[in-house]
Amino acid sequence: MSDPTDREPFIDVPGDLPGIRGLFAFKPETGTALSEFAQTLLRGTSPLTPGERETIAAYVSSRNKTYFCTQSHAATAAALVEGGRDLIDAVIEDVESAAIDPKLRALLRIADKVRRSGLDVTPEDVEDARAAGAKDEDIHDAVLVAAAFCMFNRYVDGLATVAPRERATYEQIGGLLATGGYVAAAAPGSAPGAGQGGQ
Repeated sequence: MSDPTDREPFIDVPGDLPGIRGLFAFKPETGTALSEFAQTLLRGTSPLTPGERETIAAYVSSRNKTYFCTQSHAATAAALVEGGRDLIDAVIEDVESAAIDPKLRALLRIADKVRRSGLDVTPEDVEDARAAGAKDEDIHDAVLVAAAFCMFNRYVDGLATVAPRERATYEQIGGLLATGGYVAAAAPGSAPGAGQGGQ
């Protein structure tokens, strides 16, 4: 993963807020809509748990080499799944050997193909997910999370947003997102430090 600290933000974000939080503050009308979308995507009704959806978000972000999003969502997932950060780090390191449910593994394989190109997903990938217990809505939601995080990742990296290096910062962000969700995290002054939110 490239070192994000060697880039200066391309636009003047208010208060040097990190990651997508700075972009939300720069243009609140889109920030509000994206926060509400993230809340529905990651905390709304789904057969996938919030922890599973956050794991997909962290995994896709790691494969896209987006440091801020990887660390934010890994910390959030860690707060929501049994096994904590060790498990999430294992998924990021090698999804094939990580101690996760076969259904989630199959969905993460699909998510990684979506990350490269939706056209890379094959009928065999979907059948493998079904064989592992995935239903239509599981597959739909995994693909949507993967596709959305490609957009979030490119938004964050395309404007060279601030990405703190301290793991403790991301643990604070993850704790906030795990307990308060995304609309709360987008509110001014709601997050730790300078008000950091995730994506």
